[in-house]
Amino acid sequence: MKTIGILTSGGDAPGMNAAIRAVVRTGIYYGLKVKGIMRGYAGLVEDEVIDLNLSSVGDILQKGGTILRTARCEEFKRKEVRKKAYETLQKHGIEGLVVIGGDGSFRGAQLLSEEWNVNTIGIPGTIDNDIPCTDYTIGFDTACNTVIDAINKIRDTATSHERANIIEVMGRNAGYIALYAGLAGGAEMIILPEVEWSIDELCDKITYGIKRGKLHHIIVLAEGVMSAPELAKMIKERLPKLDLRYTILGHIQRGGAPTVMDRVLASQMGARAVELLLENKTKRIISIRNNQIVDDDIDEALSMKKEFNRKLYELSKILSI
Repeated sequence: MKTIGILTSGGDAPGMNAAIRAVVRTGIYYGLKVKGIMRGYAGLVEDEVIDLNLSSVGDILQKGGTILRTARCEEFKRKEVRKKAYETLQKHGIEGLVVIGGDGSFRGAQLLSEEWNVNTIGIPGTIDNDIPCTDYTIGFDTACNTVIDAINKIRDTATSHERANIIEVMGRNAGYIALYAGLAGGAEMIILPEVEWSIDELCDKITYGIKRGKLHHIIVLAEGVMSAPELAKMIKERLPKLDLRYTILGHIQRGGAPTVMDRVLASQMGARAVELLLENKTKRIISIRNNQIVDDDIDEALSMKKEFNRKLYELSKILSI
């Protein structure tokens, strides 16, 4: 193998640049040429390919987002479109492709490998932490820290006004950001897609807190359950005198300098991706499990079911009494 390519696809996540840097520098260390594909699969189809060298990835370790840009490409579901992508790879002599993204990105890599024998390696980069085969995805830790910073600031003003606040966080259909940030932020209630909850229980907890003299109530809501305005309406119908506000953090959770954990994780995964390509491996997803960097077949990885940490959720309830 002489030339490899790298792209970022789907939603951006802090640490993607650290992974790009690791792939490029590890590749060059082993004597490979490295090509960058701009704007994910859309750029691969449109032949937006650039050369990457040591200078290309200088001073990007600490930056959020992705220097390769990213885009969603629904057209990639069509075989004739994937053929154009393969032709681009052939044109530039790219024999192995590293794909940084989520499950949709990996399915694209899976098809390229199956249909055109392209060696593909996936690196999980998504703030949602919803990839089943890995304990943590690149960007998750940074997103949680962003939420924690917001919770700390909102608690200050909530305490001053003796107010309840709903904080809506991202995660698509998964509640991992809400769970980890809610626990670390001392939320009184964490509402997740993975756990049944009761509006009456929530309101009873707020009422109990007010009676015992609590000055604030922080409710962390995962977007996969409902929106913050919807929850606020339900609470106000039961507690009309409650001073209640809500904050939707939105895409602020995607940006910012990656944490130490995300930088180290991305560096390890990026380097391992190159090693796997040099070993002529294909259709692999790199993961971290039990603090070890491992890799799985894409088919098996995508069929796994992520086990929700129920004990962590129960701990959050115990500590928020």
